[in-house]
Amino acid sequence: MTTATKITLPSALPGIELAKQILSRLFRDFDAGLRICLWDGSEMHLGRDRPAFSLCFRSAKVFQELILTRDPLRLVESYFQQLIDIDGDLYSALKLRHHLASLQLSLTEKAALAAKALRIKPDKTASTGSDTPKWTKTFGQKLGINPSKNLNRYAISFHYDVSNDFYALWLDEQMIYSCAYYEAIGQSLEQAQRNKLDHICRKLRLKSGERLLDIGCGWGALICWAAEHYGVDAHGITLSRNQYDHVQRMIKQRGLEQKVSVELLDYRDLLGEAEYDKLVSVGMFEHVGLKNLSTYFAIAQRLLKSGGLFLNHGITSDEGGWKKSVATEFINRYVFPDGQLETISTVQQLMEEAKLEIHDVEGLRQHYALTLREWVSHLELHREEALQYVSESVYRVWRLYMAACALQFEEGGVGIYQILASKREPFSRPVPLTRRDLYRQPC
Repeated sequence: MTTATKITLPSALPGIELAKQILSRLFRDFDAGLRICLWDGSEMHLGRDRPAFSLCFRSAKVFQELILTRDPLRLVESYFQQLIDIDGDLYSALKLRHHLASLQLSLTEKAALAAKALRIKPDKTASTGSDTPKWTKTFGQKLGINPSKNLNRYAISFHYDVSNDFYALWLDEQMIYSCAYYEAIGQSLEQAQRNKLDHICRKLRLKSGERLLDIGCGWGALICWAAEHYGVDAHGITLSRNQYDHVQRMIKQRGLEQKVSVELLDYRDLLGEAEYDKLVSVGMFEHVGLKNLSTYFAIAQRLLKSGGLFLNHGITSDEGGWKKSVATEFINRYVFPDGQLETISTVQQLMEEAKLEIHDVEGLRQHYALTLREWVSHLELHREEALQYVSESVYRVWRLYMAACALQFEEGGVGIYQILASKREPFSRPVPLTRRDLYRQPC
C-alpha cells in the first residue's frame, strides 16, 4: 500500500499582515505616494499619488524596532547597514520626515500600533545587516566638540581623509568641497566653482605681490587660483593629511613653488601679528565650535594687516546654540564629529566683538542647494566606482547626508554667508566706495 505524501504550502512570514496594518494607518493620509517592500517580498502602494520611491525593509526585527522606538536615527542607521533600501527619488523619501512628524495619533492608536508591533516575530534567518562603520562609534552620542587639538585633528581626518579618489568622483576637477556660485540655473558645476573662486578673489580685491592666508585650504584650489590669476603669494593650512599631500602635488604640477605653500597646522598655532594682506576661510569655521569662535576671529584679526581684508565663508543655522536634535545628532555622529553651526546674527556679533568691521554680507543659500544636488547626482552616477574606494555604508552616509543638506538649504533651515571684514580702525578705507568692481566678468 502506498502512503500518500502530504504537501504543505509555505505560509506567509510571521508579522506581515500586522506590518501592513501598521503601515496602512501611518500612511492613511499621506499626500504623496510610496511603494513599500516587506521582508517576505510582498509590496504595498500607499498614499494618494504614484509612488516616487520605494522603501524596502529587509528585516522584521528592524521594522519592529522602528515602530516601537520611533527613532529617526535608527531608521538612518538601518539604511546605512543595508537593512533598509531606498530606491527611486531620494529627495522624496527624505520628505517623509514631514509626514511622520505631522502624524497625530491618539494614545489608544499608539498603544494599538505598539501591540501589533510586539506581535511581529522576526524571521530567524533574516539578515542582521552589516556592522555599523567603526567611525560612527568613535564619537557615539557626543554632541559638539572637545577643545583638544588632537581630537579636532582626528575629527577633520574622520571626514576629509576618507579617500581623495572618492571625493574626486563627485567634486569638480579642482576638488572644491564648498558652495559653488551659479550665475544661472543649469550652469555646470565646473563653471560655478570657477565663478566662486574668482568671486572671492575679487571681493578680497587681491593684488599682485600681496600675501594671502587660506585658513582651512582644503585641496588647494583657491590658493592656486589666487596665485595664478592674481599674482599673490598664497599660504594655506589644513589638518587633513590627504588634503595636504594633494596640495603639495598640485603646487609642483603647476610650477607654483615660489608662489604657493601649504602647511599641516591648526589655526590656533598660527604665529605673528599683521602678517597677511588678505585672509580667507571657506567652509572651515563650521569645525571651530561655538566656544572657540571668539578665539578664531581674534586670531584672524591679529594676523590681518592694517587696511587688509578678511573673508569668512561658512554655513549658519536658523537656530542658535546648536541644541540637541535629530539633525545635530545625525551630523555629529555620522558626518562632522566637531561640527557646530550658529546664526548669522551671532556670527556677526562675535566678529564685531573681535574688533572686525563688517563691509559686506552675501547669502548663498540657493547656490549651496544647487551645488549639493550636483554632488549627489555625480555620486550616484559613479556608485560602482565609489565602492572601489569606500564601503557601501560610507557611500550611503554621503549620499543621504548631501541630499538631506540640499533639502535643508532649500527649506531655509540652514544658510551660508560670505562676510567681508577688516580691522576696525579710524580713517580706514579697505574697500572702494561702491561694489561696481565686483561685477565685471569672471575669469
